[in-house]
Amino acid sequence: MLQAGLIVIQATATEPPAAARGGGGFQLSSDKMALHLLLLAFSLLFATATPIRDITGACSSEIKDFQHLNSTGPGLHLELHHPRSPCSPVQVPADLPFSAVLSHDDARIASLAARLAKTPSGRPTSLQLANERAVPDGEGVADSLASVPLSPGTSVGVGNYVTRMGLGTPATQYVMVVDTGSSLTWLQCSPCVVSCHRQSGPLFNPKTSSTYASVSCSAQQCNDLPSATLNPAACSSSNVCIYQASYGDSSYSVGYLSKDTVSFGSNSQPNFYYGCGQDNEGLFGRSAGLIGLARNKLSLLYQLAPSYGYSFTYCLPSSSSSGYLSIGSYNPGQYSYTPMVSSSLDDSLYFIKLSGITVAGKPLSISSSEYSSLPTIIDSGTVITRLPTNVYSALSKAMAGAMKGTPSASAYSILDTCFKGQASRVRAPAVTMAFSGGAVLNLSARNLLVDVDSSTTCLAFAPARSAAIIGNTQQQTFSVVYDVKSNRIGFAAGGCS
Repeated sequence: MLQAGLIVIQATATEPPAAARGGGGFQLSSDKMALHLLLLAFSLLFATATPIRDITGACSSEIKDFQHLNSTGPGLHLELHHPRSPCSPVQVPADLPFSAVLSHDDARIASLAARLAKTPSGRPTSLQLANERAVPDGEGVADSLASVPLSPGTSVGVGNYVTRMGLGTPATQYVMVVDTGSSLTWLQCSPCVVSCHRQSGPLFNPKTSSTYASVSCSAQQCNDLPSATLNPAACSSSNVCIYQASYGDSSYSVGYLSKDTVSFGSNSQPNFYYGCGQDNEGLFGRSAGLIGLARNKLSLLYQLAPSYGYSFTYCLPSSSSSGYLSIGSYNPGQYSYTPMVSSSLDDSLYFIKLSGITVAGKPLSISSSEYSSLPTIIDSGTVITRLPTNVYSALSKAMAGAMKGTPSASAYSILDTCFKGQASRVRAPAVTMAFSGGAVLNLSARNLLVDVDSSTTCLAFAPARSAAIIGNTQQQTFSVVYDVKSNRIGFAAGGCS
């Protein structure tokens, strides 16, 4: 999705940054490049990068005070921000209607559904790269021109949380989207030979990092790209591996597979594999790129695991607080756990089993088998939780009955159970979501209802299509641990306090 005013056209280089270090890259033909730039010039507004906002003072929380740090062993601890928080370094526009958030959320759901069904996108995007071939090739013969279809990944943008990541030597900080539904970490890179969306702060320039290196097509990490991005890898005429990451709203990032030193605070890790984006188009907010935390060998989690362990913990904050992302050790005693469920649909996503919901202490009037009628994913980037249709209908009915003293309101977009007022001011019943193994989420009004405008709040649930999804509204302010080594996910209340 190209957004006017969100794309900045960078100067085109005849040689990619890797060439200066003995590597190579891809290069668009001059005629095609000139036409591409001319069309973009007429159709898009030009914008420049904006400085990263200073969030010190009242907005800066003391990470050392978070309960999850009462643990032993190494770990990385990062501050996490809600996209609508005034403390976020890359806020979404204040006048962005909530309908836009829901539309983007629905695109993410559609892309996850296509991903689980293993079906191609109805609107594949093609990017033409000169002198490239598919990887692996076997014959080693490059076509003069190839068109590589981009199939759907997972949509990212206005519903995702952001943090900061350092990259290069010396390290420079970048604001990054955090996504448990994606594997490959990537960020926009200079010279950005096709296009870059507007971001906070400068683009990453590989020439300024003494530890940067491009990755060859023969490297194992290049062969691992299809499982990480759900798209084929490609190879430049200079033998540099090209990644392609695409998302549910037609956003995408294409560029060089690279490695460099990644850092978080005073902790650094050499030889981190990531995408150095040269064509990045779509709705990514003003972030520099994306951190992937899915179950894949190219994800940030798996690359850092040998040093810090196979687990990460987060507290997704509300718009009025700050949360954290921690990679590594945690305090196991404070959580209630549910097993990760194995699924042949997609082994990189986090599946769990929902076992029951109560409203005002009463179980929903449905068979227990309804909860497992669809596979269930827990996801940090989905805003509205999707439930199996019969479960959702029972929840909607129970909520309407429990809130009969609150005037109802008309449906809003995909949300059909709405009330007059604001979530902070209406009396919502106690609702619990229970999972196999005994884990429970005790939901407050802020986890149940979402304000869609100044006078209307709606139940933050909707019917599922092909998979149930536990979204981030229900996870807000809980500490959630993804313990991949022990194959379990844990929940603890009061995680952001």
